[in-house]
Amino acid sequence: MTTPPRARFAPSPTGYFHVGSARAALFNWLFVRQHGGTFVLRIEDTDEARNRPEWTDGIITALDWLGMAPDEGPYFQTAQADVHATAIEALWATGALYACACTREEIDARTKLRAEAGDPTPGYDGFCRDLGLPRGEGRALRFRTPDEGVVEVHDLVRGDVEFPLRALEDFICVKGNGKPIFVLANVVDDRTMTISHVIRGEDLLPTTPRQIMLWGALNHAEGVDLALPAYAHLPLLVNERGKKLSKRRDPVAVEMYREQGYLPAAFRNYLALLGWSPGDEEIVPLEVILERFRLENVQRSPAFFDIQKLSHMNGVYIRALPVDEFVAAARPWVDPVPGEWAPGGWTDPDTGAPAVSPPAWAPERFDAGVFAALAATVQERVTVLGEVPELVDFLFLEDAPDDPDSWQKAIAGDEGAPQILAAALAAYEACPWDKDSLHELTLAIAEAVGRKLGKAQAPIRVAVMGRTRGLPLFDSLAVLGRTETCRRLAAALDRAGATPAP
Repeated sequence: MTTPPRARFAPSPTGYFHVGSARAALFNWLFVRQHGGTFVLRIEDTDEARNRPEWTDGIITALDWLGMAPDEGPYFQTAQADVHATAIEALWATGALYACACTREEIDARTKLRAEAGDPTPGYDGFCRDLGLPRGEGRALRFRTPDEGVVEVHDLVRGDVEFPLRALEDFICVKGNGKPIFVLANVVDDRTMTISHVIRGEDLLPTTPRQIMLWGALNHAEGVDLALPAYAHLPLLVNERGKKLSKRRDPVAVEMYREQGYLPAAFRNYLALLGWSPGDEEIVPLEVILERFRLENVQRSPAFFDIQKLSHMNGVYIRALPVDEFVAAARPWVDPVPGEWAPGGWTDPDTGAPAVSPPAWAPERFDAGVFAALAATVQERVTVLGEVPELVDFLFLEDAPDDPDSWQKAIAGDEGAPQILAAALAAYEACPWDKDSLHELTLAIAEAVGRKLGKAQAPIRVAVMGRTRGLPLFDSLAVLGRTETCRRLAAALDRAGATPAP
């Protein structure tokens, strides 16, 4: 490759940022970084009915979060209206386009009649091709597709793919309102922006022969000989049932994964493995991915988007962080800073539910030093940062969290719980306050009541920390402090209807 490549990522701002789009952006970004090229962001905002500014903001923010900010852009397709209009005029002048007055109902009716007569060929039948209709009056403009021959797509992933021209209908390029549709606008923008490589999902492969024909027609109409870009169509992403990922059926919003607390490095690492492999490893530093990535090694078969595997990988990345970096990474979930990003902006489009809830405690109750004291312990027990608040909420709430199932299981449903709580309260009020001393005292209490330590400490855990599961009990009590621990034990005894021992 003698000239540095120019690859574009061209999403439409019509919804949350799809993980498939993020994978396509990553492969574009990796390719140009390898070859010293340019990564261009082009927002294809011509669908006025569905575009929303927040979707555009989401695309840009997600790329920044993933460390893939574009070298150029964002460019907006609607800003190229004059260039599109010039191209349409050139194609019309050379006869590459013709006006069509057919309605969808008329086309469908003729298709049905052909099928009844033994010709099952679907699509438009060229009814208006030679009528010489003038432009205007709401007529669409169609491309005059040759009747014979093939269009060959030289694909860097899928190899050479042939499309017989007899199977390709005269397709619409310009809507009745005079605006170009996707296939034409894309070609014109790729030419204007001197795009050398088009790397995108394989669902767009069927549009490629149309774009190749339009490219040639524009070369003829404009009297130039611009080289076609190289094409690479990436395998589809599928769910556990082998079906294409759907916004309506599957968790596909990149914004959701960020809010749940996936690290950008882990998310990027996982995306890179969707259709490509660096070798035997799965946890692969970015510099290694950049060194080994090759478009020609991208597989053709669909790639399974496995959330469990992604979560496992994210947990590995979290545990590999230095503790101070983990504390900094977790801060938006436990101590949001006004004016800085924090979870809460994404909501499920069907239910309106957020990906994670805000911290359950008042902001002024958070203590950074207290959190730091247990951070290493928390870090070993989470797979996503959104799990952190529930593990530490007992430290910052005024009282222990109230989980009815835990209370019933460990205290209300255990007739020996009051005795254990009373013994713990009496012992904790005067003992040395460190995790080892607390462990020894509680073990003695367990032996006195004839229980194993795990069974004996359950009422204490629920009384002080609110749940039957969570961080190690004695590490937690040591950080919570004697005064608050004993106050909560006394409150639990009172709630259980028992009287603390004198």
